[in-house]
Amino acid sequence: QVQLVESGGGLVQAGASLRLSCTTSRSLFSEHAVGWFRQAPGQEREFVAAISRSGGSTYYGNSVKGRFTVSRDKPKNTVFLQMNSLAPEDTAVYYCASRRTILTASPDVQAAWYAYWGQGTQVTVSS
Repeated sequence: QVQLVESGGGLVQAGASLRLSCTTSRSLFSEHAVGWFRQAPGQEREFVAAISRSGGSTYYGNSVKGRFTVSRDKPKNTVFLQMNSLAPEDTAVYYCASRRTILTASPDVQAAWYAYWGQGTQVTVSS
């Protein structure tokens, strides 16, 4: 079992930046592709970003392209989501998710593909 823990959320003003972290104590996390999703009240869970097991491939949802960057620090078992130019519509609970993959696999944008999930961290952007 892989337990993921997100951190870094908070309340910020529009235009500000936040960096979310997703970490686990399991060393095999380096063999996982990792995705970030978000869910606002009354809305469906939305794909935000994903990074491959190697870290060499990244993917973004259309609403965050050019503003968010996903990266990973393998020795620290941590994946980051750098969020710049935040807007009120980015307000949501942000979740990280992972799935163990082969080295060449690409992560999926569908939430159902992921096997493990964190508890989420709240991001609130005021106008």
